[in-house]
Amino acid sequence: MADTQHDAGADFDLTQFYQIFFEEAGENLDQMEQMLLNLDLSAADEEELNGIFRCAHSIKGGSATFGFADVAELTHKMESLLDRLRRHEITPIPQMVDVLLESADASRSLLARHQAGGVGEAISTIDLVRRISELAAGAGQAGAPAVASPAAEVFVPTTPPVMAPAPAPAPAPAPVPVAADGTRALQIRIGPLERLDLADSIKELFRDIPGLGTINDLPCADEGCRLFSVNTTSTDDDLLDLFAFHVSKEQVQIAGAAAAAPAAVAEPAPAPAAPDVVAQAVIYPPAHEAYGFFSGAPGEPQAVDASAAAKPTARAASPAQMESTSIRVAVNKVDQLINLVGELVITQAMLAQTSRGLEASVNQQLLAGLADLDRNTRDLQESVMSIRMIPMSTVFSRFPRMLRDLASKLDKKIDLQTLGEATELDKGLVEKITDPLTHLVRNSVDHGIETPAERLAAGKSEQGTLTLAASHQGSSIVIEVRDDGRGMNREKILAKARERGLDVSDQMADADVWQLIFAPGFSTADVVTDVSGRGVGMDVVKRNIAALNGSVEIESAQGVGMRVAVRLPLTLAIMDGMSVAVGEEVYILPLSSVVESFQVKADDISTVAQGSQLVKVRDEYMPVIALERIFEVPRANGSAPNAIMVVVESDGNRVALLVDELLGQHQVVVKNLESNYRKVPNVSGATILGDGTVALILDTGSLVRRVRY
Repeated sequence: MADTQHDAGADFDLTQFYQIFFEEAGENLDQMEQMLLNLDLSAADEEELNGIFRCAHSIKGGSATFGFADVAELTHKMESLLDRLRRHEITPIPQMVDVLLESADASRSLLARHQAGGVGEAISTIDLVRRISELAAGAGQAGAPAVASPAAEVFVPTTPPVMAPAPAPAPAPAPVPVAADGTRALQIRIGPLERLDLADSIKELFRDIPGLGTINDLPCADEGCRLFSVNTTSTDDDLLDLFAFHVSKEQVQIAGAAAAAPAAVAEPAPAPAAPDVVAQAVIYPPAHEAYGFFSGAPGEPQAVDASAAAKPTARAASPAQMESTSIRVAVNKVDQLINLVGELVITQAMLAQTSRGLEASVNQQLLAGLADLDRNTRDLQESVMSIRMIPMSTVFSRFPRMLRDLASKLDKKIDLQTLGEATELDKGLVEKITDPLTHLVRNSVDHGIETPAERLAAGKSEQGTLTLAASHQGSSIVIEVRDDGRGMNREKILAKARERGLDVSDQMADADVWQLIFAPGFSTADVVTDVSGRGVGMDVVKRNIAALNGSVEIESAQGVGMRVAVRLPLTLAIMDGMSVAVGEEVYILPLSSVVESFQVKADDISTVAQGSQLVKVRDEYMPVIALERIFEVPRANGSAPNAIMVVVESDGNRVALLVDELLGQHQVVVKNLESNYRKVPNVSGATILGDGTVALILDTGSLVRRVRY
């Protein structure tokens, strides 16, 4: 299909609305997919079918407005199928859900190509269009009545829009006369309209389309009404399809005009409004307005002035119109705001540190103002951070479709349950956690949950259950992937580990055995499939989560199921930290990694092979890391280090960090060191202290791996 956009007027540039359209189209596709997955085919809810139809209609109208003909054509076919479904002319079957989901994927791909400026080759939709057309025509319907010929169809809206009073009901019109060459004389009534030029633009747009014939104005008695006479060989359905690119089918109705002589077919003379018009047709604002680019919600008509008696009553506000209470803000603007608040927090910390040297009796008013500034800054910081927090439902909503496809491919029956969807997580973390969660879900579906036959043989129900759960625990969020499948086989994992040359023993704790699956290339699958089994993925999962200062825990019971828990900080922008001093340097330890601190004597530390040091903590020997050596901290002559140990934990392993002094706990604003300087080993970021100096934030995971592996 061509990627060019039709002329929308020399003084009106539609490209300014591209980004809004792409975002709204993506939301509509997501909503459509969710409703299709939740659709009960045995008792399809009419409101659900109407909702799916509205999503397709919104995308089609916007695509046509912007000239994305390939998307408009595909979604128009989808709309035709959905229209027949919601009118109960055909019965929903699984094949319809399949083709509509595939069409939604294709529409997403085509839109992404247009958003990228037409780069790359467009996917073919020929097969999808054919399958949709066949299903819309009644394919697969058991004992379905024959579909009426398009030329004989009369479009009657299921729920007609509210409109101005219509003339008194007239007797049912006679069949529209058809000339020898197939031409019919029709009348189209449009109105009442807030913008009369809308009808002109539609008339101009379709005037020269082959098969449509001519469109001529007729006088219309009502204010704001336009009436056209049409002589065409096109069917009613074809005409509705053409007009539906700008207005909904429900908003246009076509009626036969008075019988016309064949000689008048070429250029009919204007005639007064015929009394046999079936009903009025209401046309709402054009697509670029009706789809939310100016006001209102996607796919909803604009409300009109209720004080005008001749105008229709405004439609009741739908739930979708609640979006008007929110605004769209670019992510970079939110990030800039967070950075500025971070700078404000740093400035406030500097003022607070300076005020400690002031005499309270003399500077009482200043200190009171600084106390208020401290409180207000913290409230502002929490409010701004909440802007970036989005619910986990955004992540969980991606999995029903994937689970449906995987279950179909693997011939399994799986029920997806979600818990804690309202739990919020920083947007930056949401984007980074999606891929690891996707692999964990695929792993559970392929390796964990058994086939229906295997489950029945094991005394289980044939339908397996996969649960996604999220919850807040302190300053962290825990995301769980649970299944009631076969669980992990301890002996099989140990055997595979020995085969790969890993150092394992039969006395290993279960928790340590489960951690073996995170080794690079490790897989216990007997058969490699296109879903999993290549040993690529679980090591990447753990590495990606560790990069987010998170950890992964596994619990498993053979024959019962498996639980994988991912623990993450709520945000990467601000963290609670413990500041420690080594010589003249200050370092920040993530408070979530700190287990305990204590003083030791020199003889409590033992030196083993290759200069490594160990300290005994409650009958357990723990590796010691001297930060002084790691970061080559210089010392003044004669200064002796204080023997303080800070125990930190990462991935279930602990080490003791040797420092000089504990300075305290406080929130720190995290700055990306790599983008501002370069990547530094064992350091995850930096922050600015109250005295203006820079302190490095230590990567506890890297420090633990330094001595463990």
